[in-house]
Amino acid sequence: MTGTQRTGTQPTGTQPTGTQPTGTRDAAARDTAVRIEAAFRDAGVTGFLHAADIDTGREVAVGADAPVVLASVFKVPLLVAFHRRAAEGLLDPTEQVTLPAGDRTSGPTGVSALLDDVRMSLRDLACLMITVSDNAAADALLDRVGLDAVNAAATALGLRETVVTGGGRQLFDDLMADAGASGFPEVWARLDEPGMAARLRALDPSRTSRSTPREMTRLLAAIWRDEAAPPDGCAAMRRLFGLQVWPHRLSSGFPYDDVLVSGKTGTLLTVRNEVGVVEYPDGGRYAVAVFTRSLLPIAVLPQADAVIGTAARLAVEALRRTASGR
Repeated sequence: MTGTQRTGTQPTGTQPTGTQPTGTRDAAARDTAVRIEAAFRDAGVTGFLHAADIDTGREVAVGADAPVVLASVFKVPLLVAFHRRAAEGLLDPTEQVTLPAGDRTSGPTGVSALLDDVRMSLRDLACLMITVSDNAAADALLDRVGLDAVNAAATALGLRETVVTGGGRQLFDDLMADAGASGFPEVWARLDEPGMAARLRALDPSRTSRSTPREMTRLLAAIWRDEAAPPDGCAAMRRLFGLQVWPHRLSSGFPYDDVLVSGKTGTLLTVRNEVGVVEYPDGGRYAVAVFTRSLLPIAVLPQADAVIGTAARLAVEALRRTASGR
């Protein structure tokens, strides 16, 4: 499970003992990219990936600068903006917020799924937003932080391709309006109609919250290096990513007792994503962002989930081989 110990033993790794010639490194990176692309094809998805050694900057890239739909990964830049605003004294993380039962963003998890009014602090909303991808918690936090502050934080961190256009409620409203539907089952039923997918703003990175795999790993690296916010804020963010409950994507590629995987998923119709950090006991730490889109309009597609872990593992193993000079 993400952020916890898992069964199995990780392959023996070593601290960097040397460097490979540039040509050898480039050839190895190309070979890894080819293997990752093949894994995406076999899983029936279009995929984009960036993986980077947080401490050396070495990378593996597959379409790393392509614009991608964030879906619930938008909650990562929102979390960063929340902690930056708190550090500036512009909001109090312990401030209590009431979320009325009749006026909350819908969703399958957390506060979104509850039946009664809920009152909790902003920082607890942030916890639910990351650990179980709670849409109601995220939208309540976004209302308090402000959309402009989220995008300003991204710009301040040099993430020029990262733009958040709204929260979960807006995504839902846009989907229903574009599909002429009243709920997700109806959208799924109509998704393979000619021209339908192209009409959905939520699936078009030019018309919804977006980023690139490279910018998402840059943001994660900044959090792990205490650069995205003050150190205590970055530590709080790392804790939440480590508590995420979903084990079926990124962490599925690292089923080892002593490897820690921290992440945030994003799911929207045929879009399945996860960004996160993989940490080894020898000190190696790797930011990984995998964004996929299924070629089939099917809600349950295990191979599309699993390939996120497979692609991440291929990328991280390549980075570790490069670092050890093998």
